[in-house]
Amino acid sequence: FLLGVLMLMISGSALATIDVLQFKDEAQEQQFRQLTEELRCPKCQNNSIADSNSMIATDLRQKVYELMQEGKSKKEIVDYMVAR
Repeated sequence: FLLGVLMLMISGSALATIDVLQFKDEAQEQQFRQLTEELRCPKCQNNSIADSNSMIATDLRQKVYELMQEGKSKKEIVDYMVAR
């Protein structure tokens, strides 16, 4: 029984890192995927922020999404991330 509860707790925390984002269209979603695949996670060697589950990657994915919602171009978003 305790093992089952522990497994549920672990799987629940893993689910907490899943991003749920709303895009205005498929093109915007594709741009988000492309950007997050290109941008590297500062914590994980050779992982994109799309592939990493680190907290910093989660924060960076959220920032990419926010900048896109503000109407920033791909170049502006990349420049913003590089400057950090």
